[in-house]
Amino acid sequence: MCDNPAYIEDKDRASPGYSPNNPRRHSSSSHNGGRQLPSLSSILSEKEAATSGALPTLSSILNNKEQKPQLKNSGQTSDAASFLKIENAPDYDNPQETSENRDDDDDDGADKLLYSIEENPPWYLALCLGLQHFLTMVGGTVTIPYVLTPALCILPHDPARGAILGTIFFVSGIVTFLQSTFGTRLPIIQGGTFAFFVPTFAILHTSFASCESLNLTMLTEEQQQEEWQLRMREVQGAIMVSSLFQILIGFTGLIGLLVSFITPLAIVPTVSLIGLSLFDVAVDKASKHWGISFMTIALLILFSQYLRNISLPIPTYSKQGVRFIKVQIFGLFPVLLAILLSWATCGILTATGALSEDSHARTDKSSDLIANSPWVRVPYPGQWGTPTVSAAGVFGMLAGVLASILESIGDYYACARLSGAPPPPRHAINRGIGMEGLGCLLAGVWGTCNGTTSYSENIGAIGLTKVGSRRVIQFGAAVMVLVGILSKFCAMIVTIPEPVVGGIFCVMFAMITAVGISSIQYVDLNSSRNLFVLGFPIFFGLALSKWLEEHPDAIHSEAVPALTQIVTVLLKTSMFVGGFLGVLLDNTIPGVCCVRLNNTIPRVFLNNTIPGACCVRLNNTIPRVFLNNTIPGVCCVRLNNTIPRVFLNNTIPGTDKERGLVHWKKQMDESEGEATEVTSKTYDFPFGMTFIRRISFFEKVPFCPTFKSWTFKKTT
Repeated sequence: MCDNPAYIEDKDRASPGYSPNNPRRHSSSSHNGGRQLPSLSSILSEKEAATSGALPTLSSILNNKEQKPQLKNSGQTSDAASFLKIENAPDYDNPQETSENRDDDDDDGADKLLYSIEENPPWYLALCLGLQHFLTMVGGTVTIPYVLTPALCILPHDPARGAILGTIFFVSGIVTFLQSTFGTRLPIIQGGTFAFFVPTFAILHTSFASCESLNLTMLTEEQQQEEWQLRMREVQGAIMVSSLFQILIGFTGLIGLLVSFITPLAIVPTVSLIGLSLFDVAVDKASKHWGISFMTIALLILFSQYLRNISLPIPTYSKQGVRFIKVQIFGLFPVLLAILLSWATCGILTATGALSEDSHARTDKSSDLIANSPWVRVPYPGQWGTPTVSAAGVFGMLAGVLASILESIGDYYACARLSGAPPPPRHAINRGIGMEGLGCLLAGVWGTCNGTTSYSENIGAIGLTKVGSRRVIQFGAAVMVLVGILSKFCAMIVTIPEPVVGGIFCVMFAMITAVGISSIQYVDLNSSRNLFVLGFPIFFGLALSKWLEEHPDAIHSEAVPALTQIVTVLLKTSMFVGGFLGVLLDNTIPGVCCVRLNNTIPRVFLNNTIPGACCVRLNNTIPRVFLNNTIPGVCCVRLNNTIPRVFLNNTIPGTDKERGLVHWKKQMDESEGEATEVTSKTYDFPFGMTFIRRISFFEKVPFCPTFKSWTFKKTT
């Protein structure tokens, strides 16, 4: 018998009715009309007239890889197919068939778009829609300085808080324009990301003294400025150098090689730990006034979940006069509406004296910040001084870069579908990742204390407004740059009371965690192997980082202090610990107790159109075929304990289907077909394509629209 417990747990996969496209657990054959499984002798006698040879032996399987039992009449249905009553079974050897069926079933609604990706609305309409995209991204962006500025030792009334937010808007506008014009050329907004929070905190807690120990109120204004700018320059340098890694793997096309090792079971701990590790930040803000925080949470849930499909009449003006159109205002701006209503409530309570003088929910606590901020301030490179670089900071920040890459790849496909564009080809993904790396480099040069990534919220706004025009996003980029210059406006935004921000954090960090967990939707959770690979990295990533925060001197080496700092920062970064363990375990832990039929052993008897029986099981040297409750539904030749194991044995990870790689790889392979005229037009450069097509050299450049090779695939 098999010595792997996962084999026993997976035995129900062989039950009748199981299919590769429908991995739900079905009842066994004993509950299916009382039908009995055919015996081995009856099966063989019935097949003598229809098959060209006898049942293959173990030696024929291992020594003659090309031997495959064939049916004399290929047009007849096999006994196993009639026994399983498979109707309209998909042909897995013809992926085009399933792809066409999928396209017929999944109408993306591209023909219902008001403006597709290549269409341009009038400038005034494009400006209004661009402003709407800016308002959509404000809710997520405004929270960034609330998290970072306390860790940088910036006091609440310091105008630097507004200056940092203005810099984030300014750089986001520049990167959004570059991405939509020269990068993926998709209508996608670029902005700050929570993925850089965890490594940033690890760098600050490891390399600098805590802000509480400095007694900032006793320092002069110049000393206070030097303290927070010293920390800012360290984070800037780490972001700038780590962004070179993203630029490298993007523009060289190495993203294909990287993705082949990063599986859904590795993505879950990496992304979900971003939200889980920040729960103490959310609780700290919300606990300043739980009443206001609960109200903000309730409003956000109400707008985003219960009222998201409610449309309100909005007056518009055209040549025909004033008319009303219905807009799903709650679905478009749930975060913004929740912040405004909660902020207004705090203002009313402050004016009426319902809040005490020391309450953090008062709106007049940061009035000096607005008064001391200039009306106009243009951010510039190196505005906080020359960035500093440390090896520990760079290695720690790589975890944030990796998480940002994983998030963006999925956003590209979603944005293309909603905007009426074809799936992005490989060169567009390479260019998009490389352009995001360039955006992180610019963010480090300007000093946002954060990186840049694609905004999923704005992709959802495209689906609601049915406007997927690239020109609208370019107008939105201009709005972001303009707002980033208006320093007084940015200062007003960062005066939002902390309990309001805490309520927003509770919901947004929970959503980030859920987005990470959603990657396991295609993974077999009935496998104990997968449960271990999923649970251990998450738990250990949280446990180790929290313990090191409480014991900062636990790792110490006087001989190699630089190495000590690198290891400390990496182990304090929970998303790095979880992601590293996820990649390691999922690519090394064996799955079912079998030898898989990949490229080395031919498939026998039943092909992939017959569920649950794609194997020949060697039990006690007598082969059993077709369906039995003890046969796993995997494509393998299983060698019993009486027969030596061959080929890859326990070094092979679980099957691709068990690990959720079937759908994951399908998404990457969809964009590798030959470029059509529509694809070329959508993802071509805005100029110079005539020259590029004449030079064959550009076919080998991974980020050029004529790119045709350098495809990396992991082999097993």
